[in-house]
Amino acid sequence: MSRIEWTEQTWNPTTGCTKVSPGCLNCYAEVMARRLHAMRTPGYRRGFALTLHPSRLNDPIHRRPPTTYFVNSMSDLFHRDVPDSFLDRVFDVIQRTPHHTYQVLTKRAARLPKYFANRPCPDNVWLGVSVEDKRRLSRIDFLRQVSARVRFLSVEPLLEDLGEFDLSGIHWVIVGGESGHRARPMLGEWADRVRRLCEAADVAFFFKQWGTIGPDGIARSKAANGRELAGRIWDQYPAP
Repeated sequence: MSRIEWTEQTWNPTTGCTKVSPGCLNCYAEVMARRLHAMRTPGYRRGFALTLHPSRLNDPIHRRPPTTYFVNSMSDLFHRDVPDSFLDRVFDVIQRTPHHTYQVLTKRAARLPKYFANRPCPDNVWLGVSVEDKRRLSRIDFLRQVSARVRFLSVEPLLEDLGEFDLSGIHWVIVGGESGHRARPMLGEWADRVRRLCEAADVAFFFKQWGTIGPDGIARSKAANGRELAGRIWDQYPAP
């Protein structure tokens, strides 16, 4: 099982990454990869350097119960160093396992319409982009160019007030603050503005976490800060 609140399992056919925007500054995957490298965990011999893992490609095929997979919790599937030929192999497995649902999230949004220009996005893929600040709102336009059954945004870590923005063509929005001892604060009004935009646009809203800095601005454990926003827990998912 995954500790990520909005998925069931993780599948990492690639590991490792490089930083591309402010949301990457305190990357949890980089910290975890260093720990796994120190523990000599298989697959992390190169630490957080981008690594392809062909031996992991068939893992979902061997799992019979319908499962929601977050693809590449430890990497970015659309990293420039992942060749199209390897992406083809990943999406071939996805197409061969229609009983599973795959959540694919990327910060390399510009690559999405290029890759899917001559390839269909499988029906069992939820395709998403990360949006951490106003400048990264431009990633949404690239996502909208792909005909995916579910398009979603991961607004985590939310680093500033995003203001008013267009949610047309988006089916699901996840919002969360940053975790870790270097976590940057997220103001409640920033998160609640996104929630209200989703409500107005009839878009499913999921509040993942406050992170290390609570709604009162005090640092404590993620669990202690809880997941309530505007007086309740928001666990909405896109409609089937």
